[in-house]
Amino acid sequence: MTRLSQDRLSVGDLELEVVRRGQGRPLLVLHGFHTVPHDAPFLDLLGRHAEIVAPSHPGFGDSPRPADFETVYDLVHLYLEVLDTWPDGPVSLMGLSFGGWLAAEIAVKAGHRIDRLVLVDALGIKVSDRETSDILDVFNVHPREVQRRSWHTPETWAPRYDDLADEQLVRIARNRDALCLYGWHPYMYNPQLKRWLGRIKRPTLVLWGTSDGIVAPSYGAHYAHLIPEARFEMIPEAGHHPEIEQPEIFADRVGRFLTT
Repeated sequence: MTRLSQDRLSVGDLELEVVRRGQGRPLLVLHGFHTVPHDAPFLDLLGRHAEIVAPSHPGFGDSPRPADFETVYDLVHLYLEVLDTWPDGPVSLMGLSFGGWLAAEIAVKAGHRIDRLVLVDALGIKVSDRETSDILDVFNVHPREVQRRSWHTPETWAPRYDDLADEQLVRIARNRDALCLYGWHPYMYNPQLKRWLGRIKRPTLVLWGTSDGIVAPSYGAHYAHLIPEARFEMIPEAGHHPEIEQPEIFADRVGRFLTT
């Protein structure tokens, strides 16, 4: 049974931290490498079009991770349980980066349980040959290179870790540990997912930052091509996190998609 309060999402005996904002039809947002910040400007902007529910995955942020949660598919089945027991019927689903991988896997299985699907700079598939890397290895590349390739203007948007409080640094470290656990091998993709994306029959929008150096826009275009009748759109002057760098454009694109 799913129960939702202002700051927690209860799924069975598991209590997840959650960010809520806005009003309207529900939009379940699955975060990427890091949890959705409470003060992210896109929340209020997009909240004009939908009721946003953005949980922190088990092991991320302030959400506990059960000892037997070790794979992406534990997360997928958790969110399928959320959809199964959501009190108000089908919801729209949006996934950011790593959360886009989760959202795609869920959409393959969810059928009528979701209304619309939005994938934002999503991971999860293998496009090139086995010798070619599609997704930047954020664990084995120098942090400065990761920052450079994550943002259109890293000098503006890249986090300055020396300025962060200890509890913020602990949260970032916890997010990184959980991401490594869930996505380490194979690195950030499911070899079988490409085959099954054609099962997604819900209206789908695939959004990509034009300057994304974690997963290139060509990867996003390929992703959209594998989903029947999916729309592929790019957001200018944005890297891997267009919801952060271009919140107004991002909220407008997603809002129009959700309400038309």
